[in-house]
Amino acid sequence: MMQSNALPTYDDVTSAAERLAGVAVRTPLLSCARLDEITGGRVFLKPEPLQRTGSFKFRGAYNRISRIPADERAGGVVACSSGNHAQGVAAAATLMGMASVIVMPKDAPAMKKARTIAFGGEVVEYDRGVDDRDAIAGEIARARGAVFVPPYDDFHIIAGQGTVGLEIAEDLVARGLAPDLVMANASGGGLVSGIALAVKHHFPEAQVMTAEPAGFDDHARSFRSGGRERNNQATGSICDALMAATPGQLTFEISSRLVGAGVSATDEEVARAVAFAFEELKIVVEPGGAVTLAAVLAGRVDLKHKLAVLVLSGGNVDADTFARCLAAA
Repeated sequence: MMQSNALPTYDDVTSAAERLAGVAVRTPLLSCARLDEITGGRVFLKPEPLQRTGSFKFRGAYNRISRIPADERAGGVVACSSGNHAQGVAAAATLMGMASVIVMPKDAPAMKKARTIAFGGEVVEYDRGVDDRDAIAGEIARARGAVFVPPYDDFHIIAGQGTVGLEIAEDLVARGLAPDLVMANASGGGLVSGIALAVKHHFPEAQVMTAEPAGFDDHARSFRSGGRERNNQATGSICDALMAATPGQLTFEISSRLVGAGVSATDEEVARAVAFAFEELKIVVEPGGAVTLAAVLAGRVDLKHKLAVLVLSGGNVDADTFARCLAAA
C-alpha cells in the first residue's frame, strides 16, 4: 500500500482509471446552448450525478478500497462523511465483500443516510458542532480492526477522483478542443486536486479553479494567503457536502501548485443553479454539486470567448430540499 503522505501523479490517475474501468461510470461531457448564450463562451458540464452512487466519490472510494491487501480486509472499513463519501465507501466495500461503518453527522440528509445503509453500510451518527468525527472513527477502527478510508486526504482517493479530470481531458482531445478553464467544487480538495493532475498534464495552459459555498471558501482564502485557512463555522450552508473545515494537507500541496484560484456562491445562487440544471439539462444536481454552475450563472467568472468545463459533482438531494431549490428559483 502506498504511504499515506505521498503525493499521486498523473500516472497514478491513469492507474486508477484502469482499476475503475467497467466498475465506475464514464460520465459524458454535456453542452447547453442556454449556458453558452448566457456566458458568451462554450461551456461543457461533467455530470457526476450519473456516477455510481450518485457522485464522484465512488471513484476514489473504490480505487482505495480495492487496493487493500486481502489479509487486511477482515475488519472491514470505516469512514467519515456527510453522505457522498459514505455512499461511495459503502458501495465499494460491498463490491469487495467487506463490511463498512460510516460516521455521519446527525444533520446529514435523511436520504443520504438511508442510501448509505442500502449500499451495505452501518451508520454511526455524531454532532458535527461538538463531536470529533475522526476520533469516533479511530475508536471504531481500533475496536474492529477496520481500515480507515479518508474522505479526501489520501493518495488513492485523490488519484481516483482524478479520473474525472482524465475523462474530461480525453474527451476534449477527442473533439480537438482545449479548455481555458476547468472548475470543480471543493470541500477537502480531493476532487479538484485530482482533476488538476490530469487536466494540467494534458493542457498545461488551462486554468483549474475551485467553487465553494459562501462562508466556506477556505480554498479561495488559502490560495490567497499561501497557507491552509479554516472556516469560521461548521454548519450553515445548503451545500451539506462542502463543509470541510480546511483544505486537506495532501490535497492542498497539489492544488496550491496547480489550481491557485477560487470563487464562491451563496445559497440563493446555488438554489437557482440546481433549478437551472433541472430545467435546462434535465439533471438532478444536489446543492453541493452545483456550486460551479452557480458561480458561473452569478457572473463570478468571465467565460466570454472561452471554453470551460464545469464539474457537477453529485446529485444526492432529498425531495424537500430539491423542491425548495426549484421554488426559490
